[in-house]
Amino acid sequence: MKKDIVIENGTIAFDNWITPGSPVYRQFWLFHVENPSEIISSTKKPLLVQKGPYTYRTRYLPKKDITQNADHTVSYSLPLEAYFVPELSVGPEDDKVTVLNLAVAGAPSVIPEIAISLVNGWIKKSNSSLFQTRTVKEILWGYQDPFLEAIPNLFIKDNTTGVFYPFNGTFEGPYIVYNGKDTIEKTAIIKEYQGSSFLRYWNNTYCNMINGTDAASFPPFVDKKKALYFFSPDVCRSLYAEYESTRNLKGIPTYHFTLPSSAFASPLVNPDNECYCTEKEISMNCSAEGVLDISGCQDKKPIYLSLPHFLYVSDYISQTVDGLQPNKEEHETFIDVEPTTGFTLQYSKRLQINLMFKPTDKIDLFSKLKSPLLFPVLWLNELLPVDHLHARR
Repeated sequence: MKKDIVIENGTIAFDNWITPGSPVYRQFWLFHVENPSEIISSTKKPLLVQKGPYTYRTRYLPKKDITQNADHTVSYSLPLEAYFVPELSVGPEDDKVTVLNLAVAGAPSVIPEIAISLVNGWIKKSNSSLFQTRTVKEILWGYQDPFLEAIPNLFIKDNTTGVFYPFNGTFEGPYIVYNGKDTIEKTAIIKEYQGSSFLRYWNNTYCNMINGTDAASFPPFVDKKKALYFFSPDVCRSLYAEYESTRNLKGIPTYHFTLPSSAFASPLVNPDNECYCTEKEISMNCSAEGVLDISGCQDKKPIYLSLPHFLYVSDYISQTVDGLQPNKEEHETFIDVEPTTGFTLQYSKRLQINLMFKPTDKIDLFSKLKSPLLFPVLWLNELLPVDHLHARR
């Protein structure tokens, strides 16, 4: 059996590794803003209504540039494409949703301080506001933004923006992973990502470590007493999941692992997270629970990640908006692993994308805000639902 687990041409593991045996989907729920004018005037809290799911199939293309290396590793890149699946969606891609204006809200963080006084003029010239109504497709995958078009090239190079822009036609990686031929315990463990054995996003060696696999599979003979470690480029860090229960999936016993609240906990609760606290204002001197500032790997864009509906997030953050209803069962991340082979048979990776913006007298749209705001834009569920064929294999 060990031979079949090795990631090498001709093995079962290799066939499953190249292309997922079941389709992988990304479901999106966008937060429609009911009261944009009241938010700008700071007379009421944001009232949000989620719209979705809008479902896309992803990770359906086989890995590219696969090379078996002499040191028992394999190199590859992962093509990124997404195509819309209307039968699994609540409506068409051209449904319109009122959301935070990504470009305007992010401007104070991206534009050099010396040019902030010019932002008002660019907003007026482009007839932009802090909120806008766009199609689902535009919000997710990109659109030419009139505000960005008004900014001189000296300050910004691309006038297209979107939550996941650019995506289609791009690649994740390259990765180098151990194939397990010499040491079975290393199977699928990442050796390098983008040419390095560590990240460069965080100001600490520990936080920059690339731990575990890409979560598509794990080393065989999984020990439920030990956490499963995996690296997620979306989150710009390594994460871990802890054993919760043993389940039966299509007739196959599996270990059910979930992402614990400690993964995004305050350093006061989980000291290992101290190096992930990169700012003091929103985090209230690193006491905030449940949010992760990833601006360091997003070209300074003020993006914060959390679990959907601010699950496990500190009250002082979650209570700044109305309309969210966190639910552990619906909003947690989990992985179901076949313990002998280490193959992932089912998973749901659930994340919420939030933008942070602050009051400033230099920009009219921000002048009446009373305090920094962490504003939910959307949440996603990337899921691998097991089918009968894949389970039998």
